[in-house]
Amino acid sequence: MSIAMAIAIVSVVGLLGAIILVLAAKFMHVEEDPRIGQVNGCLPGANCGACGYAGCADYAKAIVESGAPVNKCVPGGAKAAEDVAAVMGVEAGATAVVKAIVGCQGRPGVCTQKFDYKGVASCAAAASLFGGGKACVHGCLGLGDCVKACPFDAMHIVDGVACVNVAKCTGCGACAAVCPHGVIEICSNTENKPKVLCNNTEKGALVMKECQTGCIGCMKCQKTCPSEAIKVTNNLAHIDYDKCTGCGACVEVCPKHVIVKA
Repeated sequence: MSIAMAIAIVSVVGLLGAIILVLAAKFMHVEEDPRIGQVNGCLPGANCGACGYAGCADYAKAIVESGAPVNKCVPGGAKAAEDVAAVMGVEAGATAVVKAIVGCQGRPGVCTQKFDYKGVASCAAAASLFGGGKACVHGCLGLGDCVKACPFDAMHIVDGVACVNVAKCTGCGACAAVCPHGVIEICSNTENKPKVLCNNTEKGALVMKECQTGCIGCMKCQKTCPSEAIKVTNNLAHIDYDKCTGCGACVEVCPKHVIVKA
């Protein structure tokens, strides 16, 4: 009798719980705007966070419910923006072409080695050990954390340094997020314009001891640029791509060949 009573009580409690859940689902249900699913379907599903939201679903909800811009999906580009705009009945607007730039040329024989790193094949692990094996603690460690992070197969290690496949790169920023030395920069409007392939902020004399192709902060590029698009701050050249015309004057005067046009 006691066993039967226990079973009956548990069954009644379970039934009451089920009824409460059904009623709660019915009376507390919040209708979701069907456009959220439609917008989410227009996005590539990379969930990279480059748009500034937690993922594609979160971005789709922000577009529908908060009026977020429809052209912030970097991997989706202009196509995704146009599709989302069609769902929302708005103009897509211009979509910036964003790409990753690896600010380093410190391949073997160019960058001095402090020691031969034999640990875990991870840039983060190497960086935690005296900044890694290279003398330049600002450069690419070449162990491929960016390669593993890239969802588009746009990053590869070539001759000990990370290299971007521009055709595949969407500028999502996943590679930059995992780089322990901050070597990778995400920039827009860079096509056919010079790039500064160095990340070293040390003074020139020390840079020359560490790397053959490091920026020495000589300011020749800054003085030469006719559009004032390049400035040397903290011993390192930086390009303002909104001002840069791609004339290449800075490339011609750089004594260390740090600035290249590719």
